[in-house]
Amino acid sequence: MLDRERVLAKIDALDQYLRELREILPGSFEEYKRIEKKRACERLLQVSIECVIDLCGLIVAGLRLGLPAEEDDLFEKLEQAGIISSSRKEALKGMKSFRNILVHEYGRVDDLMVYEVLQTRMDDFEVFKREILQTVLKKIKKD
Repeated sequence: MLDRERVLAKIDALDQYLRELREILPGSFEEYKRIEKKRACERLLQVSIECVIDLCGLIVAGLRLGLPAEEDDLFEKLEQAGIISSSRKEALKGMKSFRNILVHEYGRVDDLMVYEVLQTRMDDFEVFKREILQTVLKKIKKD
């Protein structure tokens, strides 16, 4: 059974991270390269993506969609259950890979790539939330 409170708390946390990130979004690549701006953006992106992954895990476990062998399996299971679209599954895999770059290959982070993600991929979070809210909250109400 889905834990409504935990799902909603994760969505609230994600909203907060995204709100903070939007408040500090750089207007130019030169502004982004300032160390404080860069590190703050990287960290907020990281925790936002981790929140999305945690939310996927909560949903997979709560709906008893099976035990994932790895994080990518979370997205596969959500797609198979009709909770997210195929394109969203691919976007989530990309997010997870990007998070791994930020966390595990920190010295090799490409500043231009992070800046471009900030400029072009922020809507991925909103689309994910919309898909989750449309399908999962209906299931929560039924339980």
